[in-house]
Amino acid sequence: MENIIDLEDFSKENPGKGPDKGKKYQIRINREKFVVKVDAMKGSEILELADKKPYQNFQLNQLFRHGTVKKINHDENVDFTEPGIERFMTIPLDQQEGAV
Repeated sequence: MENIIDLEDFSKENPGKGPDKGKKYQIRINREKFVVKVDAMKGSEILELADKKPYQNFQLNQLFRHGTVKKINHDENVDFTEPGIERFMTIPLDQQEGAV
């Protein structure tokens, strides 16, 4: 069986520690789980993985242990070996913002 690290479980079981590099990682985006074979991805790549297209119409948030939330820019690199990552959440951007 392949060694896949579930980031959500790893964060809960190993507080303050990040998983090893060079593994496969299971990440959760909204309610769906995905397995990735890289240590890091850009925000736009994570949105596309979750079938949020075009990615420019969505915001990506990274949820950490203890409820901390960080907005991820589309061109920002997310390192899956960083301690405390639990999951990701997408939010559709309102096309009518600021319209009168």
